[in-house]
Amino acid sequence: MVLIKEFRIVMPLSLEEYEIAQMYVVMKMQQQSKAPTWLTKFASPNALVVREEAWNAYPKCRSVIKCPGFSKFIMTVDTIHKADNGYSENVHGLSKQQLAARQVEIIDIASAASDYWCYIVGRSTVDLSKFKSARTDRGPLLKGWKDQCSPVMTAYKLVTIDVPYWGFGGKLEQALMAGERALFLESHRNYFAWIDEWFGLTTEMMRELERESDYSLNMKLGQPCAAERSWITPEESLIGGEKSIA
Repeated sequence: MVLIKEFRIVMPLSLEEYEIAQMYVVMKMQQQSKAPTWLTKFASPNALVVREEAWNAYPKCRSVIKCPGFSKFIMTVDTIHKADNGYSENVHGLSKQQLAARQVEIIDIASAASDYWCYIVGRSTVDLSKFKSARTDRGPLLKGWKDQCSPVMTAYKLVTIDVPYWGFGGKLEQALMAGERALFLESHRNYFAWIDEWFGLTTEMMRELERESDYSLNMKLGQPCAAERSWITPEESLIGGEKSIA
């Protein structure tokens, strides 16, 4: 069964600020991805390598993730960013059949709720219901903040997962969806929690910081440095285009 879920993450940022925040968090965060222990019983570590292709035409982005060890597996993440507070319907232009299968969840970055996957991907330590930005005077994010703050924007993330394997496919689809939700929640918490670090930067300044960060990382890994690379969102980013989820 194909899972289709649309996550709506409302942010107290403008569209332009969100792009800078995204670039900054990509540079700062080091992603680690874990496979459920039960999955390792079905496949070797080499089979758990994933490959990603990503396209960015901000405010629209798309990421397609495949696993060579499971040729039928595919996960796509389509993102549309809009200057609203999360109430736009069908921004992805889904068909009636897709809409009937789609689930919608609005993610509140100020919520204190967390789960197993939040701790796996790295739980943010900042309480946004108490946090106030020194540079922008924004915050804290109190009850009802999504309908009151200005500026405001929403990342509409449509996740489609298909793992058509009998016996464990459905379980893996559910685990991957839960993992994606946690990645979205924790990364977007950091977008705002680190606002005083990135606020005032420009895309040109971020590109330069990115090149410096890439150079430093490649030197540590002993790899040749690439002059340029495509930009993708932190939730879906992969160094070198692939990584192991074992």
